[in-house]
Amino acid sequence: MTILIDQPEFGVEAGFDKVDNVEKGMVLDGGFMVPQTNSFGHTFRDYHVESERQQGVENFYRTNHINQTYDFVKRMRKEHGKLNKVELSIWECCELLNDVVDESDPDLDEPQIEHLLQTAEAIRKDYPDEDWLHLAGLVHDLGKVLLHPGFGGLPQWAVVGDTYPVGCAFDKTIVHHKYFEENPDFYNSAYNTKHGVYSEGCGLNNVMMSWGHDDYMYLVAKENNTTLPPAALFIIRYHSFYALHRSEAYKHLMSEEDVENLKWLQIFNKYDLYSKSKVRIDVEKVKPYYLSLIEKYFPAKLRW
Repeated sequence: MTILIDQPEFGVEAGFDKVDNVEKGMVLDGGFMVPQTNSFGHTFRDYHVESERQQGVENFYRTNHINQTYDFVKRMRKEHGKLNKVELSIWECCELLNDVVDESDPDLDEPQIEHLLQTAEAIRKDYPDEDWLHLAGLVHDLGKVLLHPGFGGLPQWAVVGDTYPVGCAFDKTIVHHKYFEENPDFYNSAYNTKHGVYSEGCGLNNVMMSWGHDDYMYLVAKENNTTLPPAALFIIRYHSFYALHRSEAYKHLMSEEDVENLKWLQIFNKYDLYSKSKVRIDVEKVKPYYLSLIEKYFPAKLRW
């Protein structure tokens, strides 16, 4: 099977076939070429450009910001942390994402499995010896199966989009911040200060994040006893936390271990964001490699 995606040439290694008409852009650490525009011809993560899709993205964030409260997140973690819905392998879960399109993403309207392979293969090209990082690229968005009826069929606003802490003030760097004024926690004195219910340097592991696919996949990996290193779990859990890894908000809550893991997340984010492009990936060619990594780091079946 060949997946068709949109934009630049990552190279011919690791299952990629050459694509013509590569757009010029900056080059990341090991040679990965960053496109100047996303699949719609706009700059990446531009939430203000006027388009039909952008209006949908803004409507998404309005609903998200109104409903992601501290109490809501506690309920979601308790319910979905039971991991009692189904048993599936990692690859079976990847295939389930064929029908998922992330409504919060202004850069991509392709099925998610395409993005997973784009990210993983771009990382593999530049970091050939870090196999755990390749696998993090493959699995980082698997929590989006929460959109699937068999996993609860949650609405998009409770699964995708940028994540941020709840239980303390919503930082102004969070995209479409104005809509938090309709969130009841915005006016709750227990939750609307800089530290809220947390303390300086408490560690992100002790901070509740808005509920979505990041935290869910972290719980799935952790509770199924993955042997992925802590940096990989940090990437899975916080890859949508743009207020931190792009704007450096909430650093006062980080521990020393968080600071070290953030370095890997910032490397990863380049590939997560900028690999949303048009490239032919021969899935059958790369599949054996990823199956070997899955076998190395995960059990054959996982509880979801």
